[in-house]
Amino acid sequence: MSDSKAGALHPETRLVHAGTLRSQFGETSEALFLTQGHVYDSAEQCEARFLNKDPGFQYARFSNPTVSMLEARMAAFEGAQACRATATGMAAVTAALMSLVRAGDHVVAAQALFGSCRYVVEEHLPRYGVESTLVKGPDIEAWRKAVRPNTKVFFLESPANPTLEVIDIAAVAKLAKEVGAKLVVDNVFATPLFQRPLELGADVVVYSATKHIDGQGRCLGGLILGSEDIITPEVQTFLRQTGPAMSPFNAWVMLKALETLPLRVRQQAANARLVADWLLGQDKLPKVTFPGHPGHPQAEIIAKQMSGPSTLVAFEVAGGKEAAFRLLNALKLIRISNNLGDAKSLIVHPATTTHQRFSPEVRATMGVTDGLIRLSIGLEHPDDLIADLKQALAAV
Repeated sequence: MSDSKAGALHPETRLVHAGTLRSQFGETSEALFLTQGHVYDSAEQCEARFLNKDPGFQYARFSNPTVSMLEARMAAFEGAQACRATATGMAAVTAALMSLVRAGDHVVAAQALFGSCRYVVEEHLPRYGVESTLVKGPDIEAWRKAVRPNTKVFFLESPANPTLEVIDIAAVAKLAKEVGAKLVVDNVFATPLFQRPLELGADVVVYSATKHIDGQGRCLGGLILGSEDIITPEVQTFLRQTGPAMSPFNAWVMLKALETLPLRVRQQAANARLVADWLLGQDKLPKVTFPGHPGHPQAEIIAKQMSGPSTLVAFEVAGGKEAAFRLLNALKLIRISNNLGDAKSLIVHPATTTHQRFSPEVRATMGVTDGLIRLSIGLEHPDDLIADLKQALAAV
């Protein structure tokens, strides 16, 4: 299917058809190409492939037919010129940032980040001479004040993991363009269904495809999307030379998962809304945060830039870690896991897992308290999830 034809179709249709390559056998489902390398008709063709003058494949670390189908399909869905897949979501974040900076550059990032993302910004990049500054994400003036003459990249999550803090992407993108920086947005919590960062002015979007895109607890993967002039010379070169390639098998699994992404995510979001509404009325939970609630601190921004809520809910349990652990241990249906976006509802205590490496003082600046719980809503019947939470709250 040509890009022009794919662009005229609705997103749901693109997720079924875009980017499909068929072999001479005319298979209905996308083929799984388990091969490390490819052969050439001649030495001249081999040379032309490496010079990018002859279309085709060379080596699975560079590209693979199955992986290329996933990349093309996601690019069509996201409205991006190009996409590259990686072995994991963190490989996507790391590659996107490392591709855009050099020693002597400076990065500004929101302080509310997934623990591993903050590690890359705060500890990994400085090892290579790239300084970083963390700011309170919703405060646009804080971004402006953090800019230096050598600022090259802005990085944020919105909604953020695990607090569901939301940032005005268009406002940050506008500032980035004013100062000559590239904006990289981690869009995992919103999913590509409910938020379009590229349309809001972002330069690069990254995903942990492990989450909603696979969404069924099977495979790891990451995706980097953006314009051709960023992805091909910068990201593709970095990936080709450093090697965090996605497995063709994982790409095949995710291709099939994309066909049902809208059905799964819309139902999960609908379930999350019902569960969040119920949680909001519980005395033992002094704070409930959900991007679909009018009481969300950034409700106006959410209405402007998101077409639907997240599948995640964050809530505080009165009594801190001890009370939070009692609730988690009392659950019978919802499982304790640090993953999210799954068909199964999963729950975690961020302060002792995803953000445990930070001091209490740093966690406080991120909004990660000892009583905070992150709940990822799945495809179970919402009444069953509410019943499970109700009986678990009785133990608190």
